[in-house]
Amino acid sequence: MNKSARKLRDVYAVKAGAPLFHKEFGYYCMDAWHAQGLPENADLAAIFHYDSRGDFCLTGLGGCTAELFPCFEEKVIEDKGDTEIVQDSAGRHVLYFKGRRNGFMPEYVDHPVKDMKSWEEKIKWRMNSQTPGRLEDMRNRIELARPAAENELMIRQYMVGGYMYLRSLIGPESLLYAFYDMPELIHECMKSWLELADKVTAFYQKYLSFDELLLDEDICYNNGALISPEMILEFLIPYYQQLITNVRSRQIDKNRQLYIHLASDGFVDPLIPLYTEKIGLNVMSPFEVASGSDVVRIGQDFPDLVISGGIDKRILAAGKDAIDKELERILPPMIARGGYIPTCDHGVPEEVSLENYMHYRERCMEYSPLLV
Repeated sequence: MNKSARKLRDVYAVKAGAPLFHKEFGYYCMDAWHAQGLPENADLAAIFHYDSRGDFCLTGLGGCTAELFPCFEEKVIEDKGDTEIVQDSAGRHVLYFKGRRNGFMPEYVDHPVKDMKSWEEKIKWRMNSQTPGRLEDMRNRIELARPAAENELMIRQYMVGGYMYLRSLIGPESLLYAFYDMPELIHECMKSWLELADKVTAFYQKYLSFDELLLDEDICYNNGALISPEMILEFLIPYYQQLITNVRSRQIDKNRQLYIHLASDGFVDPLIPLYTEKIGLNVMSPFEVASGSDVVRIGQDFPDLVISGGIDKRILAAGKDAIDKELERILPPMIARGGYIPTCDHGVPEEVSLENYMHYRERCMEYSPLLV
């Protein structure tokens, strides 16, 4: 078996004392790091001692937005001097600084779905799984996935979660009203989500078995869930349950464990029991520390949960002494427990210096047991 795949599988098995798997969530710091001396073409895996990929990610079901096909035309809607309103590929109207699309939080001015009429005219037909051309990229992805599966890398299907999907269509505030005022619209949107997810996963499963379904959800904020458990149970869980049932039934390897991974910012603790009971949740990320998430406490409360994240971006920015103290608090108990992948609790921000991050990575390597 590929060494990295073996390490990652040991983590997912929550094997006590197993070597850490080394990777990072993402980066918002590259411009600053290049200014601090990181070469433009730097091999981050070599510099920061990351493991090679132990998994292979299948796409075709969105991420932060719905997987529309075709996407909306990206175009400037209004020039406002230093800023501009742009229609993005998901059909949202977004206020950007002129000439910039990344490195800051954009302001969403409008969303495409207002009612059943706008859903059918603007979005529903873009969710059709049978649209010619939609499956072409997936066919190419299969050709890359097959050798990964043969090398026993974990096969992950990445997809937009139901709440994140609905939010991208309707908008965060309007969605909260829509749950009450237009429940039939929400169910229609989720039926299309399920139909597309089922068709795409079925296509992939003709060729290989899945190890993981990753739902990119962002359903929490700093005080807990953005919607009530009752809303989750009515509008999300039935569609998740049906998809998971269908995926399990199609596995070529009937003995393969299917891990269910939910990714959400915010304070996620209250949702762990609900998702564990209703959809078999067994992996979560990235455990935002500023919201109150503490991976040591969560690891104790939920001993079978695979945990990825939980390294406070603010502490990485604070300096080496603060980093040392935090890693001493987190890594020994989490290594002893097993089932933990240390990463920043979101993309590494530019406030984290290259020197501090390098120190963090060197200390992680010092703590990590060796793979025997």
